[in-house]
Amino acid sequence: MSTTPKYDVVVVGGGIVGLATAHAVVRTGRSVAVVEREPQLANHQTGNNSNVIHSGLYYAPGELKARLAVAGCAETVAFCREHDLPHDVCGKLVVATHDDELPRMAELERRGRANGVETHRLDAEGMRDHEPNVRGIAALWVPSTGICDYRAVAEKIGELIVKEGGEVHLGRAVTRIVRRPDDVVVRTDGGDLLGTQVVVCGGLRCDELAKASGADPGVRIIPFRGEYSGFTEDAAQLVKGLIYPVPDPAFPFLGVHATRGIDGHVHAGPNAVLALAREGYSWGTIKPKELLGSLAYPGMLRIAKQHWRYGLGEVHRSLSKKAMVKQIQRMLPDVRAEHLVPAGAGVRAQAVKADGTLVDDFLFVDQGTGRGSVLHVLNAPSPAATAALPIGREILHRLTGETLGAL
Repeated sequence: MSTTPKYDVVVVGGGIVGLATAHAVVRTGRSVAVVEREPQLANHQTGNNSNVIHSGLYYAPGELKARLAVAGCAETVAFCREHDLPHDVCGKLVVATHDDELPRMAELERRGRANGVETHRLDAEGMRDHEPNVRGIAALWVPSTGICDYRAVAEKIGELIVKEGGEVHLGRAVTRIVRRPDDVVVRTDGGDLLGTQVVVCGGLRCDELAKASGADPGVRIIPFRGEYSGFTEDAAQLVKGLIYPVPDPAFPFLGVHATRGIDGHVHAGPNAVLALAREGYSWGTIKPKELLGSLAYPGMLRIAKQHWRYGLGEVHRSLSKKAMVKQIQRMLPDVRAEHLVPAGAGVRAQAVKADGTLVDDFLFVDQGTGRGSVLHVLNAPSPAATAALPIGREILHRLTGETLGAL
């Protein structure tokens, strides 16, 4: 008769946050298992983003995002150096193209100073010293921002977990989580696992997994697809590093930006359109039940009512290359429609409250404490990849009370 394997901690989800959490746990000598339903790690948000190492510039001082992203920026670079992973601390420009963006840029400067992020205000001539082809009236230069390959980072963390005695189980979907007085049963389609404690880092499915454990998540995950446009080789010469617009504070999205990736290819994006399925990476991927769940959710109805013009604009840019290039031309006027080619998409797992509030900070919800407890990570979009290593230590502290130093 086989015995159900038992661990000090079971982590549900093999994205970079789940892996960083498991690695923090295994560093303390505790037993840990990661359960991931996909056949490989980092298959969703971790493996389909801009691969930018964020500085911590954007986030309100005092937020978890601000504290953990600033720490994570330095730690991600150090991790890549230690393990010989591709990365480049190239810096970035945040470009204002109209006068009405200048107050928002000043607020970014203020947040940067409060968060300990180095910034430099540049005029039109100064910004062209960094990016000769950019157009704008002013910019912030943020030297600590960089690029890497987050899928490679996640895979390396997975290797370290196994090397240090942990386990990683791929291709096992979690169907239910059952709390008991002294442990938690994690039911999967490949058999049960027992954890003294469980951490759920389910990304696009985190609210469903919370319900599957008997918790009220208090939010619904609304999937927003972000599509990328690649630059042809001749247009790629227009971009040296990272060029961002000044973001709209009404949304947790950073706007369409141009990024030279670690592989040398340049892409622009992402936009933000409602995905037609939780893993809806294209217009052709439709799951009617999931789409209806998004559209019928009161919070989504309130977002649509308030921001329908913005939403229609995003859909237009998704369906029209001409509209997308017009957005890019605000900062890079020499880009033409013929310079753009499809370059994939990612889906952001955005937590939304029933009143229409888009949750802006990282969100953790606890079911109990100590033995038999479950901690749910219910909002961890960008900059969670940058902040993953300190997020893992934050979760460990919430589980055990232990404070673990950086790697």
